[in-house]
Amino acid sequence: MTVLGTGLDTASPEYAENRAALLAKLDELAAEHAKAVAGGGEKYVERHRRRGKLLARERIELLLDPDTPFLELSPLAAWGSASPEYTVGASLVTGIGVIEGVECLVTANDPTVRGGASNPWTLKKALRANEIAYANRLPVVSLVESGGADLPSQKEIFIPGGALFKDLTRLSAAGIPTVAVVFGNSTAGGAYVPGMSDHVIMVKERAKVFLGGPPLVKMATGEESDDESLGGAEMHARTSGLADYFAVDEPDALRQARRVVTRLNWRKAHPEPALPEPPKYDADELLGIVPGDLKIPFDPREVIARLVDGSDFDEFKPLYGPSLTTGWARLHGYPVGILANAQGVLFSEESQKAAQFIQLANQRDVPLLFLHNTTGYMVGKEYEQGGIIKHGAMMINAVSNSKVPHLSVLMGASYGAGHYGMCGRAYDPRFLFAWPSAKSAVMGPQQLAGVLSIVARASAAAKGQPYDDEADAGLRAMVEQQIESESLPMFLSGRLYDDGVIDPRDTRTVLGLCLSAIHTAPVEGARGGFGVFRM
Repeated sequence: MTVLGTGLDTASPEYAENRAALLAKLDELAAEHAKAVAGGGEKYVERHRRRGKLLARERIELLLDPDTPFLELSPLAAWGSASPEYTVGASLVTGIGVIEGVECLVTANDPTVRGGASNPWTLKKALRANEIAYANRLPVVSLVESGGADLPSQKEIFIPGGALFKDLTRLSAAGIPTVAVVFGNSTAGGAYVPGMSDHVIMVKERAKVFLGGPPLVKMATGEESDDESLGGAEMHARTSGLADYFAVDEPDALRQARRVVTRLNWRKAHPEPALPEPPKYDADELLGIVPGDLKIPFDPREVIARLVDGSDFDEFKPLYGPSLTTGWARLHGYPVGILANAQGVLFSEESQKAAQFIQLANQRDVPLLFLHNTTGYMVGKEYEQGGIIKHGAMMINAVSNSKVPHLSVLMGASYGAGHYGMCGRAYDPRFLFAWPSAKSAVMGPQQLAGVLSIVARASAAAKGQPYDDEADAGLRAMVEQQIESESLPMFLSGRLYDDGVIDPRDTRTVLGLCLSAIHTAPVEGARGGFGVFRM
């Protein structure tokens, strides 16, 4: 074994300062997560309970195997939205949990938020969940109670929303099971969720599945009808055949859903790994590693030592391209190749080293874990002449065409093209999470404001005009504030640019759950299928 040592001084003032700053950010994060859990608020939660119904997360809890984890995804969706009507969480709960021993992707409408109606962020969140299910071959269980599209925002939902139904058919065509459990309304386009699922369970006197409700039918055809005869659970179980299973109440529906999953005969593509050895160092110490000022570098090996099994890490090319740490390890028993930014900036050597390492991982069918703390690729005359563009392009090429699963965690900075080279959202990592300490943007706020100032000053000089330094200072301050706020993890998570902002202490557990889900599908690397590397 090659056990990583540690130089972390947990008694130092710097460690205490870093820890205090991160704990404060975790408190802010907890407050925002609480908003998602609160759903539509006390008034609507109470109304829902008076109807004898379970809340979305209560349904999920009864569905999952007892004492098993649930990895919630995108809990901050819609955070910071321009419309106050779009609540944090986007009226939908999504995540990965275990049902009868089978890892499944679970979605649940939150009917306490505008009747579970879908707004643009709900759609983005649902599409991301389907993407995860498809890539990792996870059976999908949909807990349905939704009034369909949020009509005032239909212009942003109707046209792209058709992809939801396309996804269900693609999952089924790929042999990935889909199960719909209908607890209440599933109307208009929402009727196609059960309509396109492999297995459908409906709750007696509660489920209402129709393309058009009684008022619409009256307006369109003049026909008089009622909810039950038009789309009730018993009608669909006895007459239309849309319901495969008829449940007498919500607990019965969830029991039947568990039985459906039992009979799927679902197998993972890879066997479970052996019981892993925990890291040698306390995960709690992760709170004090990342400085509050991201300009200050930190050693990513201190993070790796607290994530991987037995803190055992075989470093690859340790003396070459030292601003990027690469190497092999196991995490919860699963093999991983790790790329972690050390000093922030990526030079030509780091880029070439990364490209080779990614190719090796693809030859060995080993998933890759990217730990971000980069300000981007190095700029300047010396580095441009040295080929930083073609070498950075080589790394991005390798990341783009790599076929093994990728996991990304934003620990600190993730700026510029470095975000791309380290497998940012646009490069389709299977999962991407951020720590509260992370920031991501085209560049740092001060640098961006400074560039705009230099361009404006040069423009004024070219026109022979005086430059207003006072106005420039005000502009720079405004731009810095804007970019700072737009680079924060909750802002980015609200736009679904990650799958969640997590407590650093939970990183090993989160990654372990993701790796387990990933290994439901075959893990196979590219065999030479890369683009042209410019040498």
